[in-house]
Amino acid sequence: MNDPARVKLVATDLDGTLVRGDRSLSPRTVAVLDALPVPLVIATGRPVRWLFNVYEQLSHKPIAVVANGAAVYDPERDELMHSAPLSAEELAHACAVLREAVPEAAFAVERDGGRTLLHEAAHQIGPWERANEALLAELVNAPAAKLLVRAGRRDADEFTALVGAALQGAYEATHSSSSGLVEISAAGVTKASGLAWVAARLGVEAAEVVAFGDMPNDVPMLTWAGTGVAVANAHPAVLAAADEVTASNEDDGVALWIEKNLEF
Repeated sequence: MNDPARVKLVATDLDGTLVRGDRSLSPRTVAVLDALPVPLVIATGRPVRWLFNVYEQLSHKPIAVVANGAAVYDPERDELMHSAPLSAEELAHACAVLREAVPEAAFAVERDGGRTLLHEAAHQIGPWERANEALLAELVNAPAAKLLVRAGRRDADEFTALVGAALQGAYEATHSSSSGLVEISAAGVTKASGLAWVAARLGVEAAEVVAFGDMPNDVPMLTWAGTGVAVANAHPAVLAAADEVTASNEDDGVALWIEKNLEF
């Protein structure tokens, strides 16, 4: 655990960590984040296109590590500062391996940091998404930030383990929901790698970072940071990996920890 007095950067996940179940930020959380004495970085599995409802609730627009570390987004310039996508060849290979291991698997890809989602017809998407159906050959013909795989409703932990075993460590496989959606990135690409890129740019060391999270895709970031904090509602793997546990996302856990530990 890091000495809170040494914290020079705060990084936080969004869904289940900072954002409440109704997709809002509480007034308390907004006030604390707007008054932070150190830089704030959003670190999320979300694609770029899902960031704007959060930015609308803040008085400033912090840099965001998106798509589980595959890109870093500058909202002021509306551009990707950094990108570490899966190549077309990697996408084709991963899909071939997974289709053999799980014949019913259906795929989608996040392009350009998640500005665009392309998906097979069998890959179920939310009603809020624009329909960009494509054949598998179209999904794997260009680099993508993330490969997404579903195979019906499955236990998230078990299906992620199955996907990871089939890929034999050649890629990063994780999840951030309970629906059975597995998120695949290039080898070594995690929230930790994306956050490390931002920290290096700011001249901040890992020991000077505090990071907050709730799901397995947050574990690399929490273990990389000098202080990793899980919210009380976090996945068991996150609670086990964290240095500390704060209140839940519904009870302003991130804001509570910051108020107690950082001087304003």
